[in-house]
Amino acid sequence: MRIVCAGGGPAGLYFAVLAKLADPGNAVTVLERNPPGVTYGWGVVFWDDLLDDLFAYDPVSARRIWDAAYKWDEYEVRATGKAVTHLAGYGFSLGRQELLSILGDRAAELGVDVRYSCDLSELPDADLVIACDGAGSRIRSMDAEHFGTSVSLGRNKYIWLGTPHVFRTFTFGFEKTHAGWIWFHAYPFDDATSTFIVECTPEVWSALEFDRLSAEAGCARLETVFAAHLQGQRLIDHRAGTGGTGWMNFRRVTNQRWDNGNVVLMGDAAHTTHFAIGSGTKLAIQDAMALADELAEGCDLPAALERYEHRRRAAIAPLQRAALASSQWFERMPEYADLPSTRFSYALSDRRGEYPLWRYLLHLSTQQSVPRALLRRALSARRWSRARRRPAAELPVPLLTGG
Repeated sequence: MRIVCAGGGPAGLYFAVLAKLADPGNAVTVLERNPPGVTYGWGVVFWDDLLDDLFAYDPVSARRIWDAAYKWDEYEVRATGKAVTHLAGYGFSLGRQELLSILGDRAAELGVDVRYSCDLSELPDADLVIACDGAGSRIRSMDAEHFGTSVSLGRNKYIWLGTPHVFRTFTFGFEKTHAGWIWFHAYPFDDATSTFIVECTPEVWSALEFDRLSAEAGCARLETVFAAHLQGQRLIDHRAGTGGTGWMNFRRVTNQRWDNGNVVLMGDAAHTTHFAIGSGTKLAIQDAMALADELAEGCDLPAALERYEHRRRAAIAPLQRAALASSQWFERMPEYADLPSTRFSYALSDRRGEYPLWRYLLHLSTQQSVPRALLRRALSARRWSRARRRPAAELPVPLLTGG
C-alpha cells in the first residue's frame, strides 16, 4: 500500500512506524512542512496508560521514549497569599523535539521516507492519505464542508513558553497582579529546560498590555510577574523574531466526519483537547494505533476508516468532556481565589467534578509531611510495578524524583 502521512508530528511518524511494522512492503512517506529540527512546542506530558500502549505496539521506540522521559512524582500548587500545597500523582514528560527525533529515527530505520520543508497542498499519489497536520490542518480545510469542521475558541488567553529554570515537579502557580490573577502550568522535560504555559482571562491580558507588547517585552513582563518562581531565569517565546507572539485562544476542533475517500484525519486535525489535561500527544498516538489495528483486520479501506472513526470517537469522548470541564474551571478561576489553600488546590484537582469524598480526606491528610511521603512511596512502587509488567524486562526501577 502507498501511504502518505501529511504532517510529521507524533501521529504521522508513529503511524508510519506501525505501517512499516505491519508490512515492510508498504511504501510509507511522511511529509513535514517545517525544516528538520524545527518545532514550536516545548515539552509534552503523558502517563502510564500511553507507555503501556507504546510498549505493546513497538517496544523499540517505547524503550527509547522511556529512557529519555523525565519522571516526576507529584503536583505542586502555589498561589499568592496561600501556603504551598501538593496533589498526589506522577507522570512523565519529554521534549517535543526529542520525541519527534526518536520517532523519526525509528521510522527511518524501518524504511519510511521522511521529508521536510514540504508543501502539503501538493501531495503525491497514494492509496491512503493521513491528514495529521495539526489543528489548523490545510488538508482538512480544502474540504471543510465535507468533514463538517467546527472550530470554537476558548475565552482565556494562553501562551506556550520555555524556561531554563528546571521545576522540581509539575507545578501550578497563581499570581495576583494589580490587574487580576494570572497563572502558569510548568513541568520539567529534561535536566535543563521546563515547559511554562501562562494563562489568564482576556481582561487581565489586556490590562497587563500583552495585546501591545512584543514577544521580548511580553516575556520580560512575565518574568517580573513570576519572579518568585523562576529564580532569575528567563522565559522564551519561540515566536520572538517573527514579528508576533505566541499568545492565542485555545481552538476546540471537531469534525462530523473523519474521512473523505482515501483521506482520513488524525490527531489535532480530527479533534483537540484542552492543554490543561495534557492529553493531546497521547490521543494523537493512540489514533495511530487504532487506525493501524483497523487496517490490519483486512477489510476494505472505507470500512476500516469507518471503524477507526467510531472506535476513536468513543475513546476520546470522556477526555473531551473532562477537557471542557477543566478549561471552564480555569475560565472561572477568580471565583475560587479566596478559598483557603487546601480547598483551593483540591478545587483545582477536582475541576472535572469526578472525585468521591474520600479523595478530599486523602488530600487533607497528605498535606502533612509523613503521610505525603508514604503516598509518594506507594505511587513510586506502583510505577515500578507497572513498568516491570511491560515487555522489556530490563527496565530499571523508576527514581522517586528526577529524570
